[in-house]
Amino acid sequence: MIYEKIDDISMNYEKDGKQLVKELKKEILSRGVWVTILYLYQQLNERNGEYREPKICIRRYKKVKGFYQQQSKFTFSSDKQAKLIADTINKWVALYGSI
Repeated sequence: MIYEKIDDISMNYEKDGKQLVKELKKEILSRGVWVTILYLYQQLNERNGEYREPKICIRRYKKVKGFYQQQSKFTFSSDKQAKLIADTINKWVALYGSI
């Protein structure tokens, strides 16, 4: 999908009247030509109609010809991975100061 404004960018996704992806939280980490957004979201399990456990995803968007288009994404595979990444970043910032 493409978006004209940063604040309109969303992970919410609907198909045939069903919300397949539900955005729970969004944190815009950087603004400009390149935008980085951290999402907390859930996907619908279409078999039972219930939403799965929340996931975390980082997505990057680039402004091209006046519109933001997704360029890349990374979805954390587990709580353990997310905590390890957060802990590592905190250690590095404490060790080296400003990045």
